[in-house]
Amino acid sequence: MDKKGKSKKNKNDITYQNKDVMSKVMAENFKDKSLKVYGIDVPKIKQVLPTNLPEIQVNEMRIDNLFLLEDGSLAIIDYESTLKWENYLKYLNYIVRILERYKQEAKQIRMIVIYTADVEQAEDEFHTGCLTLKLEQAYLRKIDSKSIRDVLEKKLEDGVPLSDDELMQFIILPLTYKGKEAKREAVKDAVYLAKKITDKKNQMFVLSGILVFADKIIDAKTAEQIKEVIRMTQVAQLLLEEGRDEGREEERSEGIKVLVDSLRAFAIPDEDIIGKLIEKYQLTKDEADKFIKQN
Repeated sequence: MDKKGKSKKNKNDITYQNKDVMSKVMAENFKDKSLKVYGIDVPKIKQVLPTNLPEIQVNEMRIDNLFLLEDGSLAIIDYESTLKWENYLKYLNYIVRILERYKQEAKQIRMIVIYTADVEQAEDEFHTGCLTLKLEQAYLRKIDSKSIRDVLEKKLEDGVPLSDDELMQFIILPLTYKGKEAKREAVKDAVYLAKKITDKKNQMFVLSGILVFADKIIDAKTAEQIKEVIRMTQVAQLLLEEGRDEGREEERSEGIKVLVDSLRAFAIPDEDIIGKLIEKYQLTKDEADKFIKQN
């Protein structure tokens, strides 16, 4: 039982590390993006806020996303594929934890729930007599998955840059399909399309977004497949080239540091990371060892 519990804890630790690394990338790219493409009419995102809020219970999950919007309100975003009464308790818990951290600075809190294509309709209010929880909801079943995919593929094949709205649609696209199997195939297809994005910053944003959103909604096997693609190809290569192309020692060192942090977040053994550094950066083993020890 202890071994089983330890294994579960380690898996969660890796998941949280993974989210932390990806969240740093997403925080830079979510700024000034709009949620209107999901069917949510709120001001644009001004800043991504940390989701590791004070915990009341040990087994509480992190908030999916927490944004500061341009009007000064705080937007909690949660993704759901099923309807459960307990979800309302979870949302109330999120709000309490935000109030605990931000106190009077949290003058307006929005509780936004984005439902995957599996949910047709849900109550937008929860009443307990002494309080009423009002939700702002979006239903991804209303999004035309095929049309969006076709537009993305055409623009990528023609080498046309994607707009901010299209990038936001890209990362949510797998969740617009109904059923686990359809989502699983959509995730694989989205990662395949993301490989064609030539803008490194946007490619990193899309791959990170797919991974973070899929981590909760998609089954563990599919999520692990995405991580495998990212850590061994696109993200790793992107980070490597970022330092290598600059040609400056400072940028090169920073690129190596980010690569080491990213691969460690995916539980890649240090010896494998050393091999990657030697292969891609033409480092000696001693130099690679030094970078590992410094990080």
